[in-house]
Amino acid sequence: MVLRVTPTLAPPPPVTEPPAPAPLSRRTRLLALPEARWALLATVAFLLALPPHLGGAPGWTYGPLYAIAYAAGGWEPALEGLRALREKTLDVDLLMIVAALGAAAIGQVLDGALLIVIFATSGALEALATARTADSVRGLLDLAPTTATRLADTGEETVATAELAVGDVLLIRPGERIGADGQVLDGVSEADQATITGEPLPVVKRPGDEVFAGTLNGTGALRVRVERDPGDSVIARIVTLVEEASRTKAPTQLFIEKVEQRYAVGVVAATLAVFAVPLAFGADLTGALLRAMTFMIVASPCAVVLATMPPLLSAIATAGRHGVLVKSALAMERLGEIDMAALDKTGTLTEGAPELTAVRPAPGSGLDEDALLALAAAAEHPSEHPLARAIVAAARSRGLRLAPADDFTARPGHGVTATVDGHAVTVGRPAAHTGTGDGTVVLVERDGTPVGTLALTDRLRPDAPATVSALTALTGTTPVLLTGDNPRAAAQVATATGITDVRAGLLPQDKVEAVLQLADRKVLFVGDGVNDAPALAAAHAGIAMGRAGSDLALETADAVLVRDELAAIPAVVRLSRAARRLVTQNLVVAGTFITALVLWDLLGHLPLPLGVAGHEGSTVLVGLNGLRLLRESAWRRTDVG
Repeated sequence: MVLRVTPTLAPPPPVTEPPAPAPLSRRTRLLALPEARWALLATVAFLLALPPHLGGAPGWTYGPLYAIAYAAGGWEPALEGLRALREKTLDVDLLMIVAALGAAAIGQVLDGALLIVIFATSGALEALATARTADSVRGLLDLAPTTATRLADTGEETVATAELAVGDVLLIRPGERIGADGQVLDGVSEADQATITGEPLPVVKRPGDEVFAGTLNGTGALRVRVERDPGDSVIARIVTLVEEASRTKAPTQLFIEKVEQRYAVGVVAATLAVFAVPLAFGADLTGALLRAMTFMIVASPCAVVLATMPPLLSAIATAGRHGVLVKSALAMERLGEIDMAALDKTGTLTEGAPELTAVRPAPGSGLDEDALLALAAAAEHPSEHPLARAIVAAARSRGLRLAPADDFTARPGHGVTATVDGHAVTVGRPAAHTGTGDGTVVLVERDGTPVGTLALTDRLRPDAPATVSALTALTGTTPVLLTGDNPRAAAQVATATGITDVRAGLLPQDKVEAVLQLADRKVLFVGDGVNDAPALAAAHAGIAMGRAGSDLALETADAVLVRDELAAIPAVVRLSRAARRLVTQNLVVAGTFITALVLWDLLGHLPLPLGVAGHEGSTVLVGLNGLRLLRESAWRRTDVG
């Protein structure tokens, strides 16, 4: 767990030259996709064949060009359709190819070629949308350097970042990119970590601060200890989670895929009926076949199939760019369904680490605040206790000199004793009480005489009140506070954030029971510790704190806040609801187009080119509509004061 205090930041060193610009994320070029190249070839061949065909030229002048268009645009979906047929499934792609070949067989070569071209173009756009969605997150890998400078006993050595191990110490020079997630051991600098956390301004990094692989170091030199394996860095986890999300299906998508097979069989049966029934009543062969081919095209559910995943995957990519890792399309869909929130306290609403809040010298001690803090910090310096580390960090933030401590001893549960400047100094909890309204109090004694007290508390996250308010507005219900901490500490946090339902002193199973008691609600639980993992699993949706979160909590949660920014929680809920609205819009659009075109073909006379344009146009429309959530404006964070 990373300890945090609130130091007064010194002015940043003057910048002598601008830092090197961040490398651009690789964006998949359209022609880098084979689907796009085949679609382009089919389109060019079609456009070259069109003038001589419409001009009445001999068939040999445009026939080969149409053949190229059919082959280039149709071979891949035909192959995929035949493979699916071999597995005893009927693919909608195969329906399109059959319809195009049927049009050519009755002399409508231009109409069939137009179907192939539009279908191939639609497939290329879908492939591009999928690739760009992945690019928006996977491009972060390009920011990570391939080598790093490791400090060894023999001096500096340049190694591949893939070979780094936890515990290695790296030298990060000014202007270099940081090679691994780690903790600053020495040095002061600024890091541009907008690509990871979304922070628009460089962040000051001092000893004890966390840094991320791929972020840009500023004008100072840093020594960084590697805290995570390169394969487990924030960047690597973003990529892994999004790739996993791309392979998952939301319930709506699964439903559509189940229906697709039956629907495709129904389309084939209906097409045969549309062909055979008029023929039995004396219709001409060409007219009946043309109507049947048109029916097959407009009734195919391409737009319905494409309606669900683009909005959800776009939302996942946008959330990932803003530091929220949503693990799957199912998780993204669930986040938008929640109608109540339950929040952990320590490490979630609060920083999860002690911070010095008050220094009170005793009357007659002869010490001022700085002298008392320096005395206590000198005695606590050798200790690894969280309270000791917070006291030492506070002293350093004030720039106080710490005298050497001799004869250091630590007594668990009592405190520490050391000799500082010839005086026996003891720092520990008073025997009479362990806490006040200020939090935990420690007593400082010099040569057996009390000289003052220090107050430490778990600081409330600055965006906690605004987040609670935003969740209340989104769900219509004030969040519940579920914590294993004592009722007094829980009540203080609840009062500060506006929470009225407080349940304190809970064991892990008690948190699960509290979540299950709200069975009539779809609960979002937010936590960070091992004790929160069961509740994260039991809730309708779970979000874990990325920095302070335990491995078990991160594994169990549906989403992870990379930078522990609570304001991102209501933002991702809004984004999920926007994605679900787009899915509904897409299904309505697709269903309307299919219904209108089918009725037009059955009750009137729908020209084949118009049917092709309407069907494929609706497919492209719902695909592009789903990509709207890739825009930066789709993310709306809760404002905090």
